Amino acid sequence: MKHGFPDNFLWGGAIAANQAEGAWNEGGKGLSVPDVDWHNPHLVRGGKRDADSEMTSTRLNELLAISEDWQFPKRSGIDFYHTYKDDLALMKQLGLKAFRTSINWARIYPNGDDEQPNEEGLQFYDELIDTIVASGMEPIITLFHYELPLKLVTEYGGWRDKRLIEFYARFARTCFERYQGKVKYWILINQINLIYVESFNSLGILCDQVDNLEEAKYQAIHNQFVACSLATKLGREIDPEFKLGMMISDHNCYPETASPEDVFSTLQKNQMSQFFYGDVRIRGQYPGYALRYFEDHQLNIEMTEEELDLIHRYTADYMAFSYYYSRMNSAVHNTADLNDISRNPLLPASIWGWCVDPLGLRNSLNVYYDRYQLPLMIAENGLGALDELKAGTVEDDYRIDYLRAHLKAIKEAIRDGVDVFAYCAWGPIDIVSCTTNEMSKRYGFVYVDLNDDGTGSRKRFKKKSFDWYKRVIETNGADL
Repeated sequence: MKHGFPDNFLWGGAIAANQAEGAWNEGGKGLSVPDVDWHNPHLVRGGKRDADSEMTSTRLNELLAISEDWQFPKRSGIDFYHTYKDDLALMKQLGLKAFRTSINWARIYPNGDDEQPNEEGLQFYDELIDTIVASGMEPIITLFHYELPLKLVTEYGGWRDKRLIEFYARFARTCFERYQGKVKYWILINQINLIYVESFNSLGILCDQVDNLEEAKYQAIHNQFVACSLATKLGREIDPEFKLGMMISDHNCYPETASPEDVFSTLQKNQMSQFFYGDVRIRGQYPGYALRYFEDHQLNIEMTEEELDLIHRYTADYMAFSYYYSRMNSAVHNTADLNDISRNPLLPASIWGWCVDPLGLRNSLNVYYDRYQLPLMIAENGLGALDELKAGTVEDDYRIDYLRAHLKAIKEAIRDGVDVFAYCAWGPIDIVSCTTNEMSKRYGFVYVDLNDDGTGSRKRFKKKSFDWYKRVIETNGADL
């Protein structure tokens, strides 16, 4: 029986290229979906987010016509493209054993459908990955973290077009061949299940270009499944040492009451919002409940026997998931819409309305391991907060408390018999928020002096949590 973290546990941190790198028009990079992610200065924190699935071609053209870069914070990020050596030196001081980041598709294939890769973009990632390795960290590379080349949206309609399968496979092959022997752990698509709150970012669908938006989303997801299996096939041929994982965002829902109706409607939401994706990518086939969902909702998903065979034969080596909060569902108070959930009144919430639930992480770890019996990676976990820089530091005890409670939950899950091999704290350095495009929603152990309007010195400062996480890593989780 295990009473602590494994000796070779990967204590890490995670960022995404589109939220950190900046340099949106440098080094031969093409325009990508995050480059049109607009920051709303009148954002109401904790309010219901407008689904980006409502993106239309008209709205996209309006955004492309705006000239002020500060309104698109991901265009500049934290300038990681130019500062990565200094930033990784801080990560080395922190003692990270692993560093997760992504390769921006539009930096390698600027238009997405190019015949040849952009060598300047590859050279940047050559140096970045070499620096990660030289700093004593295991690189964990996400191939697609919402960095969809914009041409694949405007000319192909995003992932609903099957031609993207081959474009993605070309991108994957290029990266696999370039970084074999340097990168072992790959996440093929970030949070593949976020089709309701990240459907434009992840799927590249403009809702006014389709007759049935939900059908288009599930067609796009099927194409991503096929692309992941094809990439897995290619990866295993190129380097048998590769570990090719799948990743979801944990959407675990609790039933509001013990009524059978609440319990069963919650089961159905959990099935289609999270288990569906693991069942296809790990078990290698479409589950019956998903086929019934398609039939009941009159969704016609085009899939061939060849594609289904590929999905069946080339499944994931491990499961990764992000975990931030849990949710609640009622058969009475919530509709059948998978995104219609409630906040749990028994749990405290962050200023952005995310319920803090460490026990929910232990619950999810047990559920996923019982279901799939594959090694698990927590690819993201952290607390977004409004940090205040004083005297060159941030007294972020609230972040320490959050992370400590979640790490204790992981430790208990390991005692339960769950195989957890990595933990990546989200945003070991402050980056632009994915969901709100704010700089002020901070997760890091390192404070970046940058404001939502793009002003600030961009200097880096260690927070109190920096030294705390460093001790956690040094003691392999014994000192929490």
